[in-house]
Amino acid sequence: MSQREEIVQFLKELREKIIATFESVEPYARFERKPWKYHGEGGGEMAVLRGEVFEKAAVNWSGISGKVFPMQDAKGPFFATGVSLITHMQNPHAPTVHMNFRYLETEKEAWLGGGYDLTPMGFPYEEDTRHFHSVAEKTLEPFGKDLYAQFSAQAREYFYIPHWKKERGVGGIFFDHYHTEDFEKDLAMWKALGTSFLDTIMPIYRRRIAMPFSRQDKDKQLELRAHYAEFNLVYDRGTKFGFMSGGNPEAILCSMPPLAKW
Repeated sequence: MSQREEIVQFLKELREKIIATFESVEPYARFERKPWKYHGEGGGEMAVLRGEVFEKAAVNWSGISGKVFPMQDAKGPFFATGVSLITHMQNPHAPTVHMNFRYLETEKEAWLGGGYDLTPMGFPYEEDTRHFHSVAEKTLEPFGKDLYAQFSAQAREYFYIPHWKKERGVGGIFFDHYHTEDFEKDLAMWKALGTSFLDTIMPIYRRRIAMPFSRQDKDKQLELRAHYAEFNLVYDRGTKFGFMSGGNPEAILCSMPPLAKW
């Protein structure tokens, strides 16, 4: 199995595990899958859930190749694959979570990227924030004592909304163009973080999804969802890469909340 095949297999298996876990807390609804083809080579599959717990959840995979890298940080032919997900919850006390893990390859280099971050929609709970970050920190510790500090700082910087002068949520981890002299170790770290994602969020959801909430709570959630949409449309690198590479607009815009309020 080639390195590329190993990475694609890992991403697809991780995605299936996440889909099954999300469905396990949904009483009736299931993910609807929709494949798509890329104008170069490859394509992907959207999977969207609309239910009683998840107002909307999207867990997408893509693997594409093209002749011209669409961003300014590399040139020439490329291959890109990744899993990305977003949740928008029915209960305002259950936070939105975002996750993306990706691998990019050009003629001259290859690198890993990704991370996950937590965005309470008006109701931050310190125990949730502490749990989310602690899982990331423990996962990264065997690979370097400074990695959590580095990746969490990068998340604070990346997920900052300049026009609101605030972070999008309560942080997490973020890294891009990651490659050292030891790719096997880099890949092991990347896989460990991807595997840890469900441990970061599911204990939080099991605490929050059955909490009572009011109409006023829902209004607050919708107002903060608007900030989330603004970030993804104006600043997010993944959104820009998707559009500039000629990706599937429907899949790219899966991150948009089903409802928001301005």
